[in-house]
Amino acid sequence: MGVVSKAGDWAFKAFSAGLGVATIFFAATFSANVYRGLSWHNRQSRVEKEGSKVLQQQE
Repeated sequence: MGVVSKAGDWAFKAFSAGLGVATIFFAATFSANVYRGLSWHNRQSRVEKEGSKVLQQQE
């Protein structure tokens, strides 16, 4: 019974550690993707503003 109990403890610890690593990974990638999305959005806004200035100058 002692060996089975220890095996269960180790399995639970491994599972918990895996969840912890996955949580850290997903938090990091989510933050990076939010940053990339905001950067992309800001670039698009700048391009749109510059494009409207060019059109106004051509008129």
